[in-house]
Amino acid sequence: MHAEEYVDTGIKGKVVLITGASRNMGRVAALTFAREGANLAICTSTKIAALNQVADEARALGVAVVAEKCDVSDSAAVRDFVGKTRDELGGIDVAVNVAGYRCERGFLEESFEAWTRNIEVNLNGPFHICQQVIPLMIERRWGRIINVSGVAPFIGGGAAKAMVKLGIVGFTRGIAREFAGYNITANCIGPGYIAREHDTREVPKGLNPMQPIRRAGRPEEVTSLMLHLASENAGYITGQCYLVNGGSYFL
Repeated sequence: MHAEEYVDTGIKGKVVLITGASRNMGRVAALTFAREGANLAICTSTKIAALNQVADEARALGVAVVAEKCDVSDSAAVRDFVGKTRDELGGIDVAVNVAGYRCERGFLEESFEAWTRNIEVNLNGPFHICQQVIPLMIERRWGRIINVSGVAPFIGGGAAKAMVKLGIVGFTRGIAREFAGYNITANCIGPGYIAREHDTREVPKGLNPMQPIRRAGRPEEVTSLMLHLASENAGYITGQCYLVNGGSYFL
């Protein structure tokens, strides 16, 4: 790309909060935003050593980073995490809710404890994050919220997974309508089968046999969309759910 063709995303200098940032898509998201010059607030519930490695890589790119252990289902922990970010980085411009809990057993085999934890992380987590960051965005009259849904509710996936993934779409659309007047947008991304770290299989065993693109997605193919939705150029996009799924389902 020639210099005159460079598109400024407006991300440089913004503060981007990313949950579940220690590995896989969250890790790639953090480094994607860091390369654009965004300062980061990143967290994980358990993998603090891996999170600190992500923080070191981001700082090497010249950005400031707050990296904390934070269980997003714990409202007090989220409040402390967001408060520390505000104190050290000045506020929050973009919130990307990646942290998730996998609940994928058959319905009759699923425990109520797992069902509840599924809700606590995948629905209550974004609720707690948004309740803390939206007031900071209102102060600046600018903000971007990006949540992670999935294809499960559209293709008849497992009951627990489909329930929370569809719930986050409704939650996002409610946020989008309520806070649009403050120049705050809210959107969802619904990934399909995305390769995880150390997954080297070209055609994964669990790939939808009807999927026309016969491979797993790359995390970068999701995080590039996150970057666009967080940019200045996406200010007229809100309340949408974008499926990044290799064509396994057409919304």
